[in-house]
Amino acid sequence: MARGKVQLKRIENPVHRQVTFCKRRAGLLKKAKELSVLCDAEIGVFIFPPQGKLYELATKGTMQGLIDRYMKCTRSFHQAESDQMAIEKRILESKDEVNMMMQEIKLLGEGLRSIFGGEGAMTLDELHAMEKHLESWIYQIRTTKMNIMFQEIQVLKTKEGVLRAENKHLQQKQIDEHYGSFNIEPLTTNIPYPLTIPSEIYQY
Repeated sequence: MARGKVQLKRIENPVHRQVTFCKRRAGLLKKAKELSVLCDAEIGVFIFPPQGKLYELATKGTMQGLIDRYMKCTRSFHQAESDQMAIEKRILESKDEVNMMMQEIKLLGEGLRSIFGGEGAMTLDELHAMEKHLESWIYQIRTTKMNIMFQEIQVLKTKEGVLRAENKHLQQKQIDEHYGSFNIEPLTTNIPYPLTIPSEIYQY
């Protein structure tokens, strides 16, 4: 006689529920071991029953080793996903920047043609927009120029410090060579103690 299909729902009877858990837990762990042997797979299983006791199975190595491998794989996956999103974001930003620059170049070209006698006169709004872009470009040019000048000043200050140090070294070397040519020897005497004057002399 064929076995009927078991309806999947929570077993209300606690005794029957515990018996079913023990049987199915054993079957699940057995299937995990068989799959590991047949397919050379690394399998880790965690089981937390209502009683709170932990059941675990690591078919190869240790459970900690499987967890470390899992964390490494997920980190690599999330990192690759994050890098891909960052690349796509940079591409979109680059496209937006290119489109904005194309519009500015078009506006500037039309303005130059209008200024130098081309066909068609620019409207007041177009002139205001062109003036705004020109001011922005001038500000960027001045900022870049100031940064370059500041860097050049820093380089010159560094060179000045090096030259000052070299000049000081050469002056000291020249002084040492000048006084060293006299061959001055230290003054020595045969007096074993320093000369002292009796204090009675100062009483008169």
